[in-house]
Amino acid sequence: MQLSIIVPLYNEETLIVDLLDKLGRVRWPSFVAGVEIVVVDDASTDRSHEVMMRYVQSRTGIRFHRQDRNRGKGAAVRKGAELATGDHLLVQDADLELDPNDIPSLLEAMRELGVPFVNGSRYLPGVRRTQASYKRYFANKLFSLLTSVLIDVHLTDMACGYKLMTRDLFEKLNLKEDRFGFEAELIIKCGRMRRNWITEVPVHYYPRNAGEGKKLRNADGLRIMRTIIKYGLFRL
Repeated sequence: MQLSIIVPLYNEETLIVDLLDKLGRVRWPSFVAGVEIVVVDDASTDRSHEVMMRYVQSRTGIRFHRQDRNRGKGAAVRKGAELATGDHLLVQDADLELDPNDIPSLLEAMRELGVPFVNGSRYLPGVRRTQASYKRYFANKLFSLLTSVLIDVHLTDMACGYKLMTRDLFEKLNLKEDRFGFEAELIIKCGRMRRNWITEVPVHYYPRNAGEGKKLRNADGLRIMRTIIKYGLFRL
């Protein structure tokens, strides 16, 4: 397995180096032959670009690209996949709400079950977590329930940032959504192809609020709902 970790980056100048250092310390399973990191800066307005330019000068195994304008997480992930060389792709958010040490569990589940897609879940039992915003939890459970009904696959956390998939599957899905609707489109299209292709693995979660740099806003929740209806109900 050749793994490409795609990191969509937007205004995380204080966290991106910590994230990359943590990724560098992960103990990869023996079946992982190589790991590369592809960071796509979605036209950050802080010093993220400057920080990354300094970081990559002294590191190997990291590709860095800056978008010409802010296009959204989905667009950044697609660009990262275009630049990546691995046969397996993992999406890793730059905000450190998720722990890179959980990645081996995702990889092992994929190998053990023989599935092409693994979704992280912040709500499955099995790991200790702090409590998060109930409003965000309720919205995510609503989205996950609606998506589960529409594609007839039991999901507990459709919006989790950890998405692991084979490159072959990623290319077949022909993803279009540029912003936070990316996760919904990805899961719905995968579930439409084959129900038993999706598995979920519990992951740790360290939530932030808006004052700490949380990017998701109420308007984004409406966009996610629109995406679920668009691809789930109308099958576009």
